[in-house]
Amino acid sequence: MQAEKPEIPAATLAKWQRVVDLAAKIAEVPASLVMRTCAPDHAVLVSSRSPGNPYEVGQNFTLHPKLYCYAVLERHEALLVRDARADPAWDDNDDLEFGMSFYLGYPLAWPDGSLFGTICILDRKENETALAYRELLEELRGLIEGDLALLIEIDRRRKVEGELKETLKHLERRVFSRTAELEEANTALKVILKQVEGARAELEDDVLTQINSLVLPHLAKLRAACPPGAPAEATLDLLEANLASITSGFAGRMASELGKLTPVEREVAEMVIHGYTTKRIATALSRETSTIDFHRNNIRKKLGIDRRSVNLRTYLLSMR
Repeated sequence: MQAEKPEIPAATLAKWQRVVDLAAKIAEVPASLVMRTCAPDHAVLVSSRSPGNPYEVGQNFTLHPKLYCYAVLERHEALLVRDARADPAWDDNDDLEFGMSFYLGYPLAWPDGSLFGTICILDRKENETALAYRELLEELRGLIEGDLALLIEIDRRRKVEGELKETLKHLERRVFSRTAELEEANTALKVILKQVEGARAELEDDVLTQINSLVLPHLAKLRAACPPGAPAEATLDLLEANLASITSGFAGRMASELGKLTPVEREVAEMVIHGYTTKRIATALSRETSTIDFHRNNIRKKLGIDRRSVNLRTYLLSMR
């Protein structure tokens, strides 16, 4: 139990030194002591700096019935021995070795009731002056026990503070770990979203490319072959409107840029994207190469790349 108690700091010991010095002076005794008990040992913790005091700090005794302080600790109450030499119960006690036949002592306890030790005064003769100041010794006892209670509270608060700091460190580690996990998850989510967005844009461009290259040119040919006012004209109008509705939701750059082109120009642009040469495009569309060059120049103008240093196919691919 004692091992769990806090150590007595130097400042407190210095205060108790003043206490025992004052007690010895007022009671006119050679020895005033604060004893520390850790059974079976009973040692001098503080000793008054008074003339004729034979007890030194650190001096150790083994607790047994022939020791004044033993009775104090056993009974947990004050003990007064006026003259041990005339008292059969104490006429062979250990302190008579130092001639100390007068003893007045009180138990000292921690706040939980466990024993700390004793505070006592000793003399080589019966001391009426010391008896007159008995209440003073009781007050000094209360002062020391108050210090013990304060030390316990300080120690408790220090432990609580340590536990709080440890808890705070644990929470900080958890927050740091959780933040790192969230950052990793956020990074992964961004990658996934970017991939999804890229796939969506690629799908939109692919659909738009298919419509522009495989559907619109044929619609243009059908419209050119359809006489004005023919019943098929209304069907063509619906087809073009529906296709426009489908492609209007595509937000890709290519959808916006290719919308500036005529059906034939879009068809030429798609073939350029697919790597067709001017000659091959001309053959596929049954046109002269000069006509294809004319369309290519128009495409460049509408897309704002009049400069010959800019490759048309490279530019078109960059919009996908």
